[in-house]
Amino acid sequence: MPQSFITNDEFLSSRCIWVNGPVIVGAGPSGLAVAAGLKNQGVPFIILERANCIASLWQNRTYDRLKLHLPKQFCQLPNFPFPEDFPEYPTKYQFITYLESYAKQFDINPRFNETVQSAKYDETFGFWRIKTISSSDSSFCEVEYICRWLVVATGENAEKIEPEFEGLQHFEGNAMHAGDYKSGASYRGKRVLVVGCGNSGMEVSLDLCNHNAKPSMVVRSSVHVLPREVLGKSTFQLAVLMMKYFPLWLVDKILLILARLILGNVEKYGLKRPPTGPIELKNTEGKTPVLDIGALQKIRSGDIKVVPGIKKFSPGKVELVNGQVLEIDSVVLATGYRSNVPSWLKENEFFSENGIPKNPFPNGWKGKGGLYAVGFTRRGLSGASLDAMSVALDIAKSWKEETKQKKKSIASRHRRCISHF
Repeated sequence: MPQSFITNDEFLSSRCIWVNGPVIVGAGPSGLAVAAGLKNQGVPFIILERANCIASLWQNRTYDRLKLHLPKQFCQLPNFPFPEDFPEYPTKYQFITYLESYAKQFDINPRFNETVQSAKYDETFGFWRIKTISSSDSSFCEVEYICRWLVVATGENAEKIEPEFEGLQHFEGNAMHAGDYKSGASYRGKRVLVVGCGNSGMEVSLDLCNHNAKPSMVVRSSVHVLPREVLGKSTFQLAVLMMKYFPLWLVDKILLILARLILGNVEKYGLKRPPTGPIELKNTEGKTPVLDIGALQKIRSGDIKVVPGIKKFSPGKVELVNGQVLEIDSVVLATGYRSNVPSWLKENEFFSENGIPKNPFPNGWKGKGGLYAVGFTRRGLSGASLDAMSVALDIAKSWKEETKQKKKSIASRHRRCISHF
């Protein structure tokens, strides 16, 4: 079944397009999962993607050594398990292959190189008006889509967070965001300052070590470090199991005890733990605990140096808040990402100022006027998949009811015409 009733020729020559179904913004895992659910329900849709490929975050903004942090059964999308021969923790390349197979399996064909400029609900007519700029080679085309349902699937990680540091513009070495970092191969023998101690900061520092670079990792705030596995079982899997039987505070307590037994006292290496437990912190603030895959051993050995916050940069140097001055060759900003929803969605009831739905999981997937959100659960791919299934079923129900009403209306008018003649 086609995704819409519009041909490519019509699209290129049109400025205003009616979509007989929802418009999905974002062709990452969340958008693909919604699209697959709609396909199964026979609902037409259009999926818009600003990049030239699906899952652009995974394809264009991740480092080479990246693997899924959780076992594959917690990362698969609805109705499509990972291949059995994939390892428990697939590489980023295996995950990209999986997503491409998923899109092929459900015949999902996004409109690439199409950037949403604004989306606004027209209360008079009850429709969404989505304005985009479509780029093709050297030409650009402004397009407006009109639809009943809008699915926001751009996710929590749409834009880089690049903090401003005094003097960084005068730093003469190479400075980049972790989204542009690929491998430590080109940093051999270099002194690299890694700003950030989350999963990305830890893994970039480890990768630099493995390529014989000399990383110093800036730890500005507290962080939970947990073992990736406990007695051969995934820590996440263990937490999910315990949550079925114990309250959240107790699960957090048990996880911290296990972390202390397995990893030891990490605070003596400069990694101070937050007062809030790891799961509660993830649920309330979206801060993911670090799942250690070897960086902690390098910190213990001194191969990765932990340093405090930054005061200012100068040519070839950085001064830290404790007065220490380090000579460095490069800087990698492992400072994370944020939602870009506030920059284009003209709505302030459903989404907060930081671009995350105001209602917490599991009630953050549906707004008013046919507005939906997927990929903002702060619960990774498993949370996105749950929301995607809810969204697809809810839209399908409304779409089928409206389609049925239209058919009745047409049939009624037809009968009146027959009786009149």
